[in-house]
Amino acid sequence: MIGLRPDLAVIAEAVAPGKRVLDVGCGDGALLAALRDESGCDARGMELDPANVAHCVARGLSVIQGDADGDLAFYPDQSFDYAILSQTLQTTMRPDRVLDELLRIGRIAFVSFPNFAHWRVRLSLLFGGRMPVTHSLPVEWYETQNIHHVTVDDFRALVATRGYRIDSTWFLSGDRQTTGPAPNLMAEHAIFQLSR
Repeated sequence: MIGLRPDLAVIAEAVAPGKRVLDVGCGDGALLAALRDESGCDARGMELDPANVAHCVARGLSVIQGDADGDLAFYPDQSFDYAILSQTLQTTMRPDRVLDELLRIGRIAFVSFPNFAHWRVRLSLLFGGRMPVTHSLPVEWYETQNIHHVTVDDFRALVATRGYRIDSTWFLSGDRQTTGPAPNLMAEHAIFQLSR
């Protein structure tokens, strides 16, 4: 969909029209607006930042202020067709529990995150000895909201230990999808579609 961040565009294309969607950590509501306006979805959001919540509400979006680490527990089981967590997993206190909540609330979950094992990140650590600043990790270590740096392989292992299915994967290098053989090394950003 035009104008969306690349990972959000991938997710928007994969969501079936007319479905109930919860976007956790919805930011400025760009994905919610696209799903509502272009796909006829009942799109709702949860966002921690009060300024983003106000912006979303001003746009006519159904968004509440909430924290993924604690407030997802208030949603009933299977209350959405899709639960989305885009570039938010690594900012949560307990990513494993948030993932459990996503798949309790939604039949299908989409999770996207920057891949900390990308080759540029590895080179920066190896040769520079410092935490990298890259396209997908754009700020210094002391400014980042990321408290858990996750890799493609780490996420696959977490999903396996929880017993969830990986239904689809997409990997981005820059703003374009990549289909290389080693996504843990070559992908800057990963998107997973999961189910129980």
